Amino acid sequence: MTIPLLICDDSMMARKQVARSLPPDWDVDITFATNGVEGLQAIRAGKGEMVFLDLTMPDMDGYQVLEAVKNEGLDTMVIVISGDVQPEAHARVTALGAMDFIRKPVNPEKLEETLKKFGLI
Repeated sequence: MTIPLLICDDSMMARKQVARSLPPDWDVDITFATNGVEGLQAIRAGKGEMVFLDLTMPDMDGYQVLEAVKNEGLDTMVIVISGDVQPEAHARVTALGAMDFIRKPVNPEKLEETLKKFGLI
């Protein structure tokens, strides 16, 4: 069954790098968003059953997206992908409902390991 996957990051290079890092046999339909506002719209439209979310973006950052997802009760699984690896950031996104936190740039093996941990592949 195809999973609607949203990659939300303001960097085109980062979005492409995450997409290239996905397991090749993972059945996903990818949507890209360049900021949190676009990302939240995509989630509301059903295009983000699974979301890879950056934290630092214009218009609406990843923390604000997580807060909106939580407050609106949106049915989505979020894995944060960020260069901000401070323990406080990890604790904050987990408290807001993120499943996990992966350091940028994405290591394909780490991504696959994380997806397996949650039974997504």
